[in-house]
Amino acid sequence: MAQRAGDDELYPGMRKGPIPDASAEVGEALPAEQALALLAEQIRVCRNCALADSRAQAVPGEGNAHARIMLVGEAPGAMEDRTGRPFVGPSGKFLDLLLQEIGVQRDAVFIANVNRCRPPGNRDPLRGEVEACNPWMRAQLQIIKPRVVCPLGRFALEALVDPHLKISRVHGQPLEKGGMLFIPLYHPAAALHRRDLRETLAADMHAVRALLAARGWW
Repeated sequence: MAQRAGDDELYPGMRKGPIPDASAEVGEALPAEQALALLAEQIRVCRNCALADSRAQAVPGEGNAHARIMLVGEAPGAMEDRTGRPFVGPSGKFLDLLLQEIGVQRDAVFIANVNRCRPPGNRDPLRGEVEACNPWMRAQLQIIKPRVVCPLGRFALEALVDPHLKISRVHGQPLEKGGMLFIPLYHPAAALHRRDLRETLAADMHAVRALLAARGWW
């Protein structure tokens, strides 16, 4: 049974700012694939915070418009900034392997970040930068309607679910928030740096797959 994380709303920062124009056209009017493509175009030219001045490219996210699983990291790294794609460096390759272990291909999920632009020096995004990106996340969630959202690491967990939760305590556990199901996971980069987390992360990925199957969602 999923735990309830705080109140029934998404993390308060997620409520700030209007949903972008693309989502207003979604409803029944646009197919999900077209709506996501339109949203990605808007994200690529977004100048809602100062990170637009230092980025090489914004990284909208990519994957299946009808994904059952949505994986959300913190922010793009150097390679993602260069390519405009999420999770394409070493942690992305490790994530691909983890997905393959549970019989899921990368193109079956949707992968994004809380922040769509790389912070200088790979620092944590500032609160104002997170709030500037929140409308993009809200719109993607509305379009894709994933069965489960997996925050990857501490920062995504705090931004999407509850700033008071600890990833070391809730990883692999289903949490309900705002009518959505979240299963927090350690970030693949953390598992690359700490070998003791690799088996934990792999086991938690299997738990995500098992929960989807148990609920008839896979």
